[in-house]
Amino acid sequence: MSEIINRVAQSKLITFNLEDHYPKGERKVLDIKDWLYEGFILREKEFRTHVEAHDWSAYQDAYVALQCSTDAIVPGWAFMLIASRLQPYAKKVVQGSFENLETALYQTILENLDVTEFTDKPVIIKGCSNKPVPENAYLMAVIKIQEVAKSVMYGEACSSVPLFKRKK
Repeated sequence: MSEIINRVAQSKLITFNLEDHYPKGERKVLDIKDWLYEGFILREKEFRTHVEAHDWSAYQDAYVALQCSTDAIVPGWAFMLIASRLQPYAKKVVQGSFENLETALYQTILENLDVTEFTDKPVIIKGCSNKPVPENAYLMAVIKIQEVAKSVMYGEACSSVPLFKRKK
């Protein structure tokens, strides 16, 4: 009987897992619909009263997504006002959904990622994740990694999809 050889373990293939870069910290969504008259109309005086009365310290060291879940037309200054109140407390503030927040976090991480370890190497971007890694993070990762890698694949070593191969 011949010995079973794990060729994947012996290969020079490097696995890049976006979950390894998932930023720790609490995520919060602040929906301003309840601060609007009947959920749709922003009355400046009432809105400012809500902003002033709100406990901003509840967002200490959190990542915050600001949104309005109704179809209200909210002027830009309203979100800017809230962001200015969150600034001393929150780690990051974005306008949009939870997914917009996660995308913004990964954008910052991937823009600052040192990819020199992938230079002229075959890289596989791990496909499955247990954390809420946004789809856009995978796009940003392949663009960043392919700048230096020999090749980039997606999935698992046993069933990967080739995405990029540097021309010789």
